[in-house]
Amino acid sequence: MADAREDDQIYLIDPEERGVIPLGGFHVPRRLARTIRSDRFQVRINADFEAVLDACALARPDRPETWISEPIKALYMELYRRGLAHSVEAWSDGKFAGGLYGVSLGAAFFGESMVSFARDASKVALAHLVARLKAGQYRLLDAQFMTDHLSQFGGLTLSRDQYRKRLAEAIVSDADFFRLEAYAGGSEVLQAISQAS
Repeated sequence: MADAREDDQIYLIDPEERGVIPLGGFHVPRRLARTIRSDRFQVRINADFEAVLDACALARPDRPETWISEPIKALYMELYRRGLAHSVEAWSDGKFAGGLYGVSLGAAFFGESMVSFARDASKVALAHLVARLKAGQYRLLDAQFMTDHLSQFGGLTLSRDQYRKRLAEAIVSDADFFRLEAYAGGSEVLQAISQAS
């Protein structure tokens, strides 16, 4: 992380508690399930990774600064070029409505940031991500810090030791980010989420 957009220094964070979203316990609220099933958003994978990254770094009234500095952006773009970083994007009427990006290593996916310009867009992207990770045999979805927003989906906090144990197991395991069809529909996504791990 960086302290601000113009900061050239990068800080590695190793908190005492880490937020994760258990893939087998992902909760989809009823209203969100209806939105996902309706296919109101067209969900794309890696269609415009850089635009997602830039959108996540935008200043907002409730957050005038960002931790995504230019050096951090350059690192994520390099990870993307190497096939290690991915975006899940919700589009509506040909426009980017929201989404998320993260890094995939072994069977671990590190959710880095999410953004929404339309109601439920980032939530739909998150559900599509979870379905993709479950289908691809991932073992860990790292959410970094637990928030009220993420806890509604079944997210929880692990101690540093618990997290490191799960991370060590996931990193050495194999997973396939592209096992789920690139343009899976909402019903297919909900079915993948509800299947036992």
